[in-house]
Amino acid sequence: MSKTVVVVVPDADTLAATVASRLVNKIVDAQAERGTAGVVLTGGRIAGKVLSSLKDLPAAAAIDWSHVDLWWGDERFLPAGDADRNETQARAALLDALPLDPARVHAMPASDGPDGEDAEAAAARYAAELRLGDADLPPFDVLMLGVGEDGHVASLFPEHPVLNETESTTAAVHNSPKPPPTRITLTMPTIQSADEVWLIAAGPDKTESVGKALNGDKLLPAAHATGASRTYWLLDKAAAARIG
Repeated sequence: MSKTVVVVVPDADTLAATVASRLVNKIVDAQAERGTAGVVLTGGRIAGKVLSSLKDLPAAAAIDWSHVDLWWGDERFLPAGDADRNETQARAALLDALPLDPARVHAMPASDGPDGEDAEAAAARYAAELRLGDADLPPFDVLMLGVGEDGHVASLFPEHPVLNETESTTAAVHNSPKPPPTRITLTMPTIQSADEVWLIAAGPDKTESVGKALNGDKLLPAAHATGASRTYWLLDKAAAARIG
């Protein structure tokens, strides 16, 4: 059973630095164990702060970036390079400055990619990329998630039908309550396959959803996002104001 750990720090800047430091340690440990590491990135303002903080950490020099696989938990189904895509934001914040192996940077398909605007085909393409041999999923050492004001994680929204998808590792999302309306996401079982899931939230706009999820409100997708071995809630003081 997954162990849940809650970490609360004073503010968003401290949170970003704390998460970045933890991420470096997790990647280094994974590479020491098996030579590679698998990380699932998220989007949002705190995710950008985390990646920017990591860029400035001296300890990050211990990482062999050419043996890190980067994945995404969800993506806005927009043209490649669009400023609103999580991939674009991650590249600007950190990835373009790293000596990554391009074959290990697994961006979700764009709406001007090989499948055009067919989001279902694009989601299936990403599911195929996730497969390793006989396994449906690669090893995810860390899967990071932002927590929305409504308690959504990745592009899994409360009461949205995709939240109940259990047969596929990925899904196309239509009629998203947040723009843009079309997205691609990992499904909840895929999220739960990660060794560690890190839910990251900062600011008073996240207070209610974080409090509800940690206090057991199962209507919120965030309450179901658990890691196979550990689940970390990494919060600033404002986001943690209503946890029991």
